[in-house]
Amino acid sequence: MILDERVVALISPDSAPAKRTVGEAKDNGRIIDCTSGRRTKSIIITDSDHVILSALATDVVAQRLNGAENDDNGGIRDE
Repeated sequence: MILDERVVALISPDSAPAKRTVGEAKDNGRIIDCTSGRRTKSIIITDSDHVILSALATDVVAQRLNGAENDDNGGIRDE
């Protein structure tokens, strides 16, 4: 689960800057891989400069973040 107020950016993994961000995060030990071996479909960047890889599509994560205001837990769940 990710607290929605900690999310700074939600990006697609296809661009060169996104790939560079993931590489830098791996080098600095700030990467959290939540894909369970599946293909990365979205990248979440937090206010603590951690980079979270998700197998959920970017639009799905965005919908869950926007709907998180109605969630009792204040965040989103990765299935």
